[in-house]
Amino acid sequence: MTAPTQPGPLVARTPGELRAALTGAEGVGLVPTMGSLHSGHRSLMRLARERADTVVVSVFVNPLQFGPDEDFEHYPRDLGADTRVCAEEGVDVVFAPETATMYPAPQMVTVDAGTMGERLEGAFRPGHFTGVLTVVAKLFHLVRPAFAVFGEKDAQQIALVRRMVADLDLPVEVVGAPLSRDPDGLASSSRNAYLSEEERASALALSRALAAGREAAPGGAEAVRAASRKVLEKAAAATPPVRLDYLALVDPATFEEASADHSGDAVLAVAARVGVTRLIDNTAVPL
Repeated sequence: MTAPTQPGPLVARTPGELRAALTGAEGVGLVPTMGSLHSGHRSLMRLARERADTVVVSVFVNPLQFGPDEDFEHYPRDLGADTRVCAEEGVDVVFAPETATMYPAPQMVTVDAGTMGERLEGAFRPGHFTGVLTVVAKLFHLVRPAFAVFGEKDAQQIALVRRMVADLDLPVEVVGAPLSRDPDGLASSSRNAYLSEEERASALALSRALAAGREAAPGGAEAVRAASRKVLEKAAAATPPVRLDYLALVDPATFEEASADHSGDAVLAVAARVGVTRLIDNTAVPL
């Protein structure tokens, strides 16, 4: 199966429609998304298109990964706009199930994210990664891809998906796509649409803090942390302020804090709130 010649991708709303759309397909690449597709998603699709005979994009706002006080009900949804983006990027199939289709009964069996899923994002969003891994496992089973593409903006997420694939012997290659940034440097995210002009200006402190930390890498782990904190402390006094959830320099395989004498690859990760919007960002820091 090659890139579609019809005006747009096939849209499957049920597992049966998905199976029919993929009959005879080989070399399937999957891009899991929650919709509200932006330039970052486009980069994932393009990477999949380069490697796959058939590209499937899933569009599903997964309730299992939202906490009770998070934005599940208000998360942006526009399947028509998302399908047009997929058409422009040569996607073959869009899988867009309803919640009742993915979870016809309360989900009793889930994929436990373990201790790694309780750190950083997992500490601030209890149960989040169990919800992520559960829906990813379901999508892997339904689509049966040869590989799946995930954005490296969600560094902890992709690390956990890789660990799930390894621990459960799932026959899927996990491909990381480089983090995509908007022209002003803000990490591309569907939640950026929530930011006012003033909030967006404050939010740029996240990428500046990461850049400062990366530049301080020759001084070691503590120098990286100190350089980043200095930028974020100033941002906390800005109007509107940047309210920090965490800043962490971690081992990319375990997401445990890097020791002061850590040598090798590390990830500098940050999460903060500007107004009502919660943003995450990260960068690789070789030490």
